[in-house]
Amino acid sequence: MTAPTATAPGNLFIVAAPSGAGKSSLIRALLERHNDGSMQVSVSCTTRAPRPGEQDGVHYHFLSVERFQAKIDNHEFYEWAKVFDNYYGTSRTVIEETLQQGIDVFLDIDWQGARQVRDAYPAAQSIFIVPPSLAELEQRLRTRGQDSDAVIQQRMAKAQAEMSHYHEFDYLLVNDEFSATLANFEHIVMARRHRMPLQQARHAAKLKDLLANDG
Repeated sequence: MTAPTATAPGNLFIVAAPSGAGKSSLIRALLERHNDGSMQVSVSCTTRAPRPGEQDGVHYHFLSVERFQAKIDNHEFYEWAKVFDNYYGTSRTVIEETLQQGIDVFLDIDWQGARQVRDAYPAAQSIFIVPPSLAELEQRLRTRGQDSDAVIQQRMAKAQAEMSHYHEFDYLLVNDEFSATLANFEHIVMARRHRMPLQQARHAAKLKDLLANDG
């Protein structure tokens, strides 16, 4: 009888970018390629109102300000921040339990949250995504049709402030052509998944069989 394969901890990936740079689309496309349950995106908590088509527990956990603040007081977040007058946070317990199942987790957060997560979980790998130009970024924001001109200008100003922190991350991707950026994103993730310690744990039984001395 073959011994059960050991479960290696999953990888924690921090993915940050200014609004409109495409980070959520890249994560979603990668998970569609690897739909075997080995990867998942963390569902953050937020106090903002749902946008059209968003579902509670799927896109975000939508909480009241009072409930969110109670979770802060109870230290239930890996990271949290206030962005555009709304709170966002990542559940510490959910992330740790998921990683221990050998599942890779993607955190779609900003640079401030990335700092908090790296402090709490130094093994996390961080990826920053930028648009090819400011003009392209503004066009993407306007194409969404979700924000007023005033909000778009606010997001543009914030985008430049966010992009000044790109050097704090392990990897940088310029999202010019989506399919090429997705391929590079996948290369980063797969390289991390195939590191020796993780492969040794995942394939312990097979390696034991391959190295068995029949003599």
